[in-house]
This record gives sequence, structure tokens and C-alpha cells, in this order.
Amino acid sequence: MNTTKGETNLSETSTLCPASGCGGCACTGCAARMSRRRFLKATAAVGGWMLGGNSFAAGDAIASLSVPKVKIYTVYLGGAGAWPKPEFDAPGEKAKFERFIAKLMPKFPDVELVGGDLVVSAKEALPKIAARDDVAGVLCIHLGIRGDLAGIVNCGKPTVVFSQPYSGHQWMYVSQAQREGKRVALMATRDWRELATAIVLLKAVGQMRQSRLLLASAKAGARAKDIRERIGPEVIDVTTDQLIAAHKAVDEKLATEIARSLFIKPAKKIVEPSKAEIIKSAKMYLAMKQLMADAKAQAIAVNCLGGIPIQILGYPCLGFAQLCDEGFVGACEADLDSTLTMLLFAYAFGKPGFITDPLFDTSKNAVIHAHCVSPTRMDGPGGTRAPFNIRTHRDDNRGASLEVAMRVGQPITCAKFIDDEAMLLSTGRIIEGKPRQFDDRGCRTQITTAVNGDAQKMMVNWCADMKKYRDIRTLLHRVVFYGDHARAVHQLASLMGFKVFPEC
Repeated sequence: MNTTKGETNLSETSTLCPASGCGGCACTGCAARMSRRRFLKATAAVGGWMLGGNSFAAGDAIASLSVPKVKIYTVYLGGAGAWPKPEFDAPGEKAKFERFIAKLMPKFPDVELVGGDLVVSAKEALPKIAARDDVAGVLCIHLGIRGDLAGIVNCGKPTVVFSQPYSGHQWMYVSQAQREGKRVALMATRDWRELATAIVLLKAVGQMRQSRLLLASAKAGARAKDIRERIGPEVIDVTTDQLIAAHKAVDEKLATEIARSLFIKPAKKIVEPSKAEIIKSAKMYLAMKQLMADAKAQAIAVNCLGGIPIQILGYPCLGFAQLCDEGFVGACEADLDSTLTMLLFAYAFGKPGFITDPLFDTSKNAVIHAHCVSPTRMDGPGGTRAPFNIRTHRDDNRGASLEVAMRVGQPITCAKFIDDEAMLLSTGRIIEGKPRQFDDRGCRTQITTAVNGDAQKMMVNWCADMKKYRDIRTLLHRVVFYGDHARAVHQLASLMGFKVFPEC
């Protein structure tokens, strides 16, 4: 780690897990009440897994928090008939698909496929589907024209229809069903690899329904019911006292080792924060993780600006970044909309989100996205950490936060749930992303993104589609993710029943 004048070299040889970017644990109880020996042993033993097709590296602490498992009902629809040809062999075609899907499934240890019936009439499949309250959705592989697809999409569960060309003409019923409010998406393609996307989308829908979200030092109130019914996760309030108690319970030596391994040693520079401040942040990370493990939660949002005693807990910025790097969600300012968006994208695409305070630069047809908390593994938990410096929180020059250098040229998706029933969406490309490209003002991590559209129009119409919650946080915040996920977001909207509002 390099240091310059006025900076402190805090790097010391770590005795923690040798895996780069280790999240710190491999079983519940990784934080406050776990002994150092048990923690280190568990960290070294943790194995990788897959989320949305992205591998988690060993040591990323995924086993410490519960990951929802999902069952998907598969049904093959069609028989011999005039289309695609009279001698069409439906059982043989089904067998080909089954062999292909079997090769995909090792990538999805959190998914179990059930059913597998070959039917012509929906009446053959619907009773079996209806009897499976444990399935998250239905994957219908359309084989031939002899098949009641209209009946299948009325099964009452989120359904993805995979229909390759010449399977039949029933694909036309899907858009009709969507307009009627049915939760169905169509993949009309020759590319069988899209079956993996179908599994990912249904998995994400099911995982959202099984997820828990902790809201610390704030109250969800009546929104908790709407979120549960419309989007899926259960919102659980956590008091400030509970957060303080969890922070106090963290072992100081363990927090010191975590601080060295996860933040101090990998940092390019440590500019303002002291070693004690970084250790305080590591304790906050471990405290949040313990609360999540105890509640079997996958996300936490904290009212960190004015809602918690910073002098005791420090800012949770480093902890948020690390949780996101591990494939879970840590979100600032008790922002439920951004938290829900980040959780869905983590399940569907394996990407963490960067909550931002956007600013416009119409001279570049661009939006500047800036905040003092950012993941370092924007490619996903299995990706390489981006270079980062450890800085203070810029609003008050206190605590510890990360200044992350993101990849210039990277396509991005910018999104956020609104009103618990819709999602704002835009796409773009990072054209500036290194700390030296920005003035030392505003937030620590900054990127400039050229929008795929008209930035002036985007600015004028900002939040025009937002109806219910219009406080400064919900009006301002957006979440940036690596990759262009616009098409898949529209498919998720069809499966989950939310609207999509393009912003540019």
C-alpha cells in the first residue's frame, strides 16, 4: 500500500483468511459472539457458490447469512401435429432439453427443478402446479403447436415461456396475458442458453419473496405491508439500541483483524482516517452482519445520517461496501427503495449497486453519480476489487468511507423502485471514474456517465413518475449497476407485476 505526505501506512501482515477480500465468516455467528479461532477456521473453510451466474470466491463469507432456496416447476408443452411437422417427436425433443438443462444446473445450487411433465392440455399440468405451494414459478418449454399455452400462463404463478421458432403460434397469447395482468414473460429465441436466464429470473422472483430486510434506526410503518405484498421481502425494524448493543458485543481483536484484512491492507491509500476509526467501522460491519445472521436477513438499511450516534458507531460506509461485495445488501440513509432495487439486482444479475446522489452535466449529455459509500466488487462477488482509498465521510470529514475508482468505458444500468409498484430505469456508460478526474468536493466516489438518451430531457422529467413518497432521499437517490440489464428488467417487471418507467 502506498502512502503520501500526511497519510499513515497502517498495513500490517494479516492473520486472517488468505483469500483476497475475505468477507470474514462462513457460518452464522461470524461476528459479535464468534471466537477468533472459530471465525478464522470457518473463514478458511467456506466454499464458493453461484448467484445469477457469478461465482463467489472462497472466503467471501456467503455461508454466514442465509440464502433463499427456490423451487421452479418445469412443464414441457406440445405433441405431434401439423406444426412443426406431423412426425414431430415431442418426447425426444423433451429429452434433448432435459440434457441441456442438466448441464446448466450445477451453476444454480440454490435452485431445484421439479415437475418435468410433458403435456398437451393445460388441464394435465394445472392441478399439479396448483398443488405445489412451494414453487416460486413455472418454466414452460413450448415444443409444438399441440399444446394449450394460454391455459399454462393462467396457472397463477410467475411463468417464463421458452418458445423457439417453429414451436407453434401460441407465443402470441403471451403479450395478451401480460396486458391482462398475468405474470408471464416470453423468450422467443433459438438460443437455448436463454434457459439459464429464465432460471435466473424465476429464481430472483422466488428469492425476493423469501427475503428479509432489516431497517435500522427507522421505521417502515405501513410501507412494510405494501413491500411484502408487491415486491416480496419482509421488512424488520431494528432499534438504535439494538445496533449499539451489537456493536459493543464485537470482539475488539477480531474487528482489528477484519479491519486489516478487508480495508487497510488492500487500500491504495489511507488519507484522513485513523486506525482506530477504521477498526470502529469494522466493528460496525460485524455488528450489522450479526444482526442479519440472527434475523436470517439478506439486506440491511441504516438511518446513518442523523439517526445513529456516529461518535459511538462510526459511519457504516465500509460495512455497507463489504456486505455488497459479498453479494448481500448494505444501504445508507434508510433508503428502502434503493435497498429493494439492490437486492433484486443481486439475485438476478449478481451485481452490487452503488447508491448515488446524481448531478447533471448537460455539456457532456451526462449524469455525475456520487456518494461516500460504494462497493469495490462492482462486477460481482467473484470479481476483482477496484482500487480504492480510505477517506473520511465528506459531509463532515468524519468517520471512514471508500473512494473507489470505477472502470471507465463500462456500460451501466441506473435504476430504482418507486412507490412500491414501479421502477425507474436508464442506461449509460462511464466516461470518468478515477478520483483524480474530480474536484475534492461532494462525495468521495464519483463517476460521470454518458446517458443513452437525452440528459436534458432526463433532468427536466426527473421523478415525474413518482407519486407517493417525495422526500429528498426518494426523489434524489438512484442506484448504478455494471452492465446493461434493461431487457431483463422488463422481463422481471412482467414476472413481478411492476411497471417500468424509462428516464431518458
